[in-house]
Amino acid sequence: MAGACCKCPLSLSVFKRSLSVAPRGCGSAPRSLLHGWRLGERGLQEAARPSSALRPAGFYRQTAFLCLSCQESMTESLRTCYLYLNQTSRSFAAVIQALDGELRHAVCIFYLVLRALDTVEDDMTIPLDKKVPMLNDFHTFLYQDEWCFTESQEKDRQVLEDFPTISLEFRNLAQEYRDVISDICHRMGVGMAEFLEKKVGSMKEWDQYCHYVAGLVGIGLSRLFSASQLEDPEVGRDTELANSMGLFLQKTNIIRDYLEDTQEGRAFWPREAWSQFAGRLEDLAQPEKLESALSCLNLLVTDALHHVPDVIAYLSRLRNQSVFNFCAIPQVMAIATLSTCYNNPMVFQGVVKIRKGQAVTLMMEATNMSAVQTIIAQYSQEILHKVSLTDPSREKTLHILAVIREKSALSQSSLRSRTHHLSPMYLSAAMVLAALSWQYLSTTAAQAQGTSDMQGP
Repeated sequence: MAGACCKCPLSLSVFKRSLSVAPRGCGSAPRSLLHGWRLGERGLQEAARPSSALRPAGFYRQTAFLCLSCQESMTESLRTCYLYLNQTSRSFAAVIQALDGELRHAVCIFYLVLRALDTVEDDMTIPLDKKVPMLNDFHTFLYQDEWCFTESQEKDRQVLEDFPTISLEFRNLAQEYRDVISDICHRMGVGMAEFLEKKVGSMKEWDQYCHYVAGLVGIGLSRLFSASQLEDPEVGRDTELANSMGLFLQKTNIIRDYLEDTQEGRAFWPREAWSQFAGRLEDLAQPEKLESALSCLNLLVTDALHHVPDVIAYLSRLRNQSVFNFCAIPQVMAIATLSTCYNNPMVFQGVVKIRKGQAVTLMMEATNMSAVQTIIAQYSQEILHKVSLTDPSREKTLHILAVIREKSALSQSSLRSRTHHLSPMYLSAAMVLAALSWQYLSTTAAQAQGTSDMQGP
């Protein structure tokens, strides 16, 4: 079993230093902050990844904020795993490293295993007759000491080339963690193989695809939370709520990324939805199709909103502060993004963004259920004010917003009997996480501007 790290307080001076080195510049939250565990072709956090040549010196050192005593107690292979975590996830690595005790190691390894699986799925240079068996059998490689794959051309290929280090630390985990990670890896690999040549047709298939690439992650994480005993067994047993947590994030990403995906030849909007409004999915980007495009967009946003009551129910069950922060931050980012997307022509014309300051504020505030409820209510109200009298999905949208409002009120009432008390350690951790995110966002914005300047008009 991986040893438990100490619960070290994170100094406020780190927060101040992080802000002081953040480059100035405007910009919006990159989608990596929202993705959390977005896998499959919706590669986790990869869209906003700056090239290695553009990464600021010392970036990984600044991102990894495990205390010195924690790092010194690790094996060399475990330290290497955390290096890979920071190299492949960056901002999300901060959230993982804020988890308590041995759960931190289990989630780190879980992430790296799925990152390796995802790298195989993403690599278009691997022929299908080789890729499909690899995806189906990937979970078995966890117990093969020497298995690695050195033929990948993907940017994260180090997790495949040095997979023996990752699989070694996997085998060092407690049996209850290994069972969860192996099972989710198996089920996800099978699902990825199924959708390699399969288009997302019906709304049911949309749910199925999102389940494979995100819902299973939510289920796996929930089982890890319970296995660590930081959360009640009920959290890991209720797979329906855990699945909804993943689907809400995944659908938000798919909705927002319409233009980029269609331009790159990818199609994740379900045919059952878009075929009501256009002959081809890419036709929705045509100016003369804007009214139909917005109707389709609003239909999908309404579908995604149906997961919010489950999100509220799931978060209301959590008792450990580090787990709550880990789960709540991506969800509030998602509801903010959906509000920005709803009835927004920019989904079909450019990049939909939430402001950098808005993202940092959300991360700072989403540390207790009452605050999360307030955030959800705020953005639900924003969507309500945008609902058009002529929108075909109007009645369904109004209905789910009413359900969310009712669910929020019930949850708020139950919260009166239990209040989250935040220790200085957790407040400090939240501030450091926000600072790291601010630094990342500012750096990405500056790099994007620099790249634009180099490319010229």
